[in-house]
Amino acid sequence: MFDATIADVTSDPISNPNYLFIRKNCSCLTSRRYFTNTTFTARQQGNAYSLVTEAYGALASFANSSRVVREGNVVGLRLYCGCSSGLWNYLMSYVMEEGDTVEGLASRFGVSMDSIETANGLDGPDGVVVGDVYYIPLNSVPGQPYVDTEISPAPVPAPAPTFSVVSDNHSRKFPYAWVIGSMGIALILIAVTFVSCITCKSCFSHKSRTQSKDHEQSSSHKFHILKSSSFCYTSRRFFCCKSGNLKPSATDVGNHHIDIPRAVVGDAFDMEKPVVFTHAEILSSTDYFSDSNLLGHGTYGSVYYGVLGEQEVAIKRMTATKTREFIAEMKVLCKVHHASLVELIGYAASGDELFLIYEYAQKGSLKSHLHDPQNKGHTSLSWISRVQIALDAARGLEYIHEHTKDHYVHRDIKTSNILLDNTFRAKISDFGLAKLVVTTIDGEASVTKVVGTFGYLAPEYLRDGLATTKSDVYAFGVVLFELISGKEAITRTEGMVFTNSERCSLASIMLGALRSSPNSLSMASLKEHIDPSLMDLYPHDCIYKMAMLAKQCVDEDPILRPDMKQVVISLSHILLSSVEWEAALAGNSQVFSGLVQGR
Repeated sequence: MFDATIADVTSDPISNPNYLFIRKNCSCLTSRRYFTNTTFTARQQGNAYSLVTEAYGALASFANSSRVVREGNVVGLRLYCGCSSGLWNYLMSYVMEEGDTVEGLASRFGVSMDSIETANGLDGPDGVVVGDVYYIPLNSVPGQPYVDTEISPAPVPAPAPTFSVVSDNHSRKFPYAWVIGSMGIALILIAVTFVSCITCKSCFSHKSRTQSKDHEQSSSHKFHILKSSSFCYTSRRFFCCKSGNLKPSATDVGNHHIDIPRAVVGDAFDMEKPVVFTHAEILSSTDYFSDSNLLGHGTYGSVYYGVLGEQEVAIKRMTATKTREFIAEMKVLCKVHHASLVELIGYAASGDELFLIYEYAQKGSLKSHLHDPQNKGHTSLSWISRVQIALDAARGLEYIHEHTKDHYVHRDIKTSNILLDNTFRAKISDFGLAKLVVTTIDGEASVTKVVGTFGYLAPEYLRDGLATTKSDVYAFGVVLFELISGKEAITRTEGMVFTNSERCSLASIMLGALRSSPNSLSMASLKEHIDPSLMDLYPHDCIYKMAMLAKQCVDEDPILRPDMKQVVISLSHILLSSVEWEAALAGNSQVFSGLVQGR
């Protein structure tokens, strides 16, 4: 029920014999509500919402109230938890029951009434609501490592470090702590301030935080209490279960077994864990990978449309031989989160296949909108939407180049890896080739074998396999040329018979045109290569500026190329000028009929 290991479970048979405490890590979903994810296996057929409510009580949040599941189906859900302000190491989630009082909880768990009131924003001990979740602040893990004496006496792994038992004699300890506090008030205030800053930072930057085992002992952990006699399951925080039949049955093991590559488990992911889906859920969501659900073919697998719960998703289907790329993409997307990057939702695996589940981009790839869009069921993109797409993609690249804890090189930037959501905002996808950037004497680089797509590969990368952020900039410059021309990265000159010998790079064609176009007023040569579907509905100075920016990005010398921060600034100015141009044409309905589509 909680996706926990036995090392995450403790018990306190003397002070609290009816509870198990299960450690989980909490995510700050909003400024006031915190959750941790888990999965639940239905033990019988019925309404999923009712089964979840019966098993977890008020601790769980499950949005789909009408979903019907069969026995053995796995559903994903959220569990409520609290986020410590730094005054306490842990917050234990507790569902208030009939007869419970703040005073009674303080006595039961060895804490002060003031602490409980402060943690829950209560004005006093009265006014608690039966059935609501409240948080009990704790400074140490209650009880000892849990051992189920009914399980066969197989060798047990080394126990987790012994945690101190929360004493019921809290009132006797309190005067001593008070005396110590009064003697060293200045030191305590400094310590509390320091811990508060560290804990708040760890909460509100959970999407860029790395958690190690040592860090877990001092970071802001939470507890949940489940007052139920049913079974348990988790993901990574602290919960409490009422003692009951916790022994897994043979059918339970079968239901939860997923053949994930060994390298994926354990420390493969330093950040928050994505949701694990079953192979059966993947099959059902894609109508057993029917051709009608096929979205396209990526570098390392096919991508299918699916619906998991009520959420539309894109599912990449890979063979087990692509484990390296699978792990590479997982490790990157578990650490990087940005509006201009496709979000990883979860993963699944079977004996010979691997699956990555992403948020769904309703409008498909940029490539499908630029190259022969009519035959693919799309209208051509307006100039404004092209600039906005370029800016979105540039911001995503800038983020992984400069603003993540570890910097990354994407290595496969191209129009087919830039996806568009329902409002035509761009998101970079396909991080299977992403590489961690290593700092060297000459800057940041990663020496590797040459991978990627011809037409987008920087000269120095082709020459010596040196992948840098500037090689991504080169590929982005080619994308800019595609946005301007509507042509593919490897194309042919106009009027030539299409043969392999006559194919050449778009970058070389556009650079040749720019050499004969000294400025926006004399760019006849460049205009010959501007996408005719734009129908001359664009500001000439803006399109020339974007072409010159693309020229800088594809410079032979990587040192002379701008970094993505500079590209973002330039595109922001171009977008602003383009919007002003659009406003000046407010009376031209033909212009706006083309703009509305792309917004």
